[in-house]
Amino acid sequence: MNKIPVTVKGAEKMREELHRLRTVDRPAVVDDIAEARAHGDLKENAEYHAAREQQGFIEGRIQNLEAKLSNAQEIDVMTLPQNGRVVFGVTVDLEDEDNGDEVTYQIVGDDEADIKEGKISINSPIARALIGKEEGEPVVVQTPGGIRNLEIVEIRYIA
Repeated sequence: MNKIPVTVKGAEKMREELHRLRTVDRPAVVDDIAEARAHGDLKENAEYHAAREQQGFIEGRIQNLEAKLSNAQEIDVMTLPQNGRVVFGVTVDLEDEDNGDEVTYQIVGDDEADIKEGKISINSPIARALIGKEEGEPVVVQTPGGIRNLEIVEIRYIA
């Protein structure tokens, strides 16, 4: 199976969530199931069914995180050659040439992407258009909202 790129911070977040699910959430839901069973008839016991459903969700998420981590290729942007090109993990300041708006994105793995935090997936149209470009270069991006003309203002190699 192909390795999936992930930043060091992204992999650490996944490991933390996995640890919490295994050590806190899983034992708590097992206790909830035991308590619900003590209430008697399981057929009409809403607490039992809700706890079992929660247990299924937790077990599924644990398996999902384990699979992602086993296929993850952690990339530390601080160890990459800082040659002024856009690569996975860098933070890029852009200016929209059409309206002058400035925006900052960090290019991350699919599971880390969060537009509210300024993190875009390596597979997004903007990230794909930026990869390999240098500061000052114009970039034309075909997005679902139409064509955007961007200029790379600064590329930062920060963790």
